[in-house]
Amino acid sequence: MKWQLAGRYALFNSALFNSALLTAFITIGLPSGVLAAQEQDMTQIHITMGGTPGAEFSAEWRITHNDETIEYPEVLGTVPAEFTFEGTVLEGTVKLLSDDERLEVDIVKGSNRSRSSTQGKGGTLTVVVR
Repeated sequence: MKWQLAGRYALFNSALFNSALLTAFITIGLPSGVLAAQEQDMTQIHITMGGTPGAEFSAEWRITHNDETIEYPEVLGTVPAEFTFEGTVLEGTVKLLSDDERLEVDIVKGSNRSRSSTQGKGGTLTVVVR
């Protein structure tokens, strides 16, 4: 019985060692293009506006990237709508302009996702994604 336990333990150690080598290869051996794509995923911000089709909204997006903040106003948008920005921080204010309709805002940045919704004229959403 001792030999079998030792054998399993040795196999387990070997699997851990192989896993560590594979992790090192994946981390160190990635081509620079793959690393650049991963970095871009962390700075690409995608916004999807959903809810009641035709619902009207206004939005003010503030995108910060490399210590510079740029504002992108959307005076009168309609659902559905999509926006894509490049940045490290998104701050936004979205206001529903239509009566008795629903507005849903879905924001994705890297592996982070923010979902918000409001219903009724004047409903306002304030979002921050880092």
